[in-house]
Amino acid sequence: MAPRTVAGESTADTAPSITDHLHEELLNSSGVEEFLAELARVSARTLCEPGDGLLCGITLLRQRKAATMAGNGDTAHVISRIEYETGNSPGITAAEDQETVHVPDLELEDRWPEYAEAVLGHGIRSVLVIPFRLEGETKASLLLYSPRAGHFERRILETAQEFVRQTSLALRLAVRFAHYSETAAHLRATLESRTVIDMAVGIIMAQNRCSQQEAFSLLKAASSTRNSKLHTVAAAVVNALGHGPAETHYEE
Repeated sequence: MAPRTVAGESTADTAPSITDHLHEELLNSSGVEEFLAELARVSARTLCEPGDGLLCGITLLRQRKAATMAGNGDTAHVISRIEYETGNSPGITAAEDQETVHVPDLELEDRWPEYAEAVLGHGIRSVLVIPFRLEGETKASLLLYSPRAGHFERRILETAQEFVRQTSLALRLAVRFAHYSETAAHLRATLESRTVIDMAVGIIMAQNRCSQQEAFSLLKAASSTRNSKLHTVAAAVVNALGHGPAETHYEE
């Protein structure tokens, strides 16, 4: 079994095992959400000491997408969500400024009153947020919550920062893979939609003895009249002729 690193120890000796594990997880995970969940678990195993009550969360913000969150338990997930539901929090500040945010005692903090009240209600007194180094507009942070004020003294803070530095590459790769996967899925959907439209145009051409352009204009007119998407109208034309749903075949 790989050695475990706890807060207060250097992550240097175990860095290869952590990064190797995350890279293997990246190859085996079904998506970025699953990878984030494992990253949150690894964070907890690496940074938490037995019985210290530390909660770990990971948040990912991508352009035009809702925040993706993971945590080492339901409470960590709920508190991480508060970061973005309040709209003004240590997590937002860290993401925007790309700087570590440390709150030694929430009871003495006045920068985020709504957030502080909500998180104190979950028994949390101190917070540490460290941004990952990603690419472009994508932002992500490691969020650590403790029920004890002043928990994140210098040694623990530096250990957490080093952990984020070592794991940022794996998270960058996970985000990049997710982007490629989503782009491929969008392209596949576009091609499948195109197949249905082309089949419908062919049917209209045969039925009306008209040109391809005239057939496409008729299909667009029907789409406008019915206030339906072009793909939906095209699918109805294909199905009405008894061809069934159109399928696009791909070479493997």
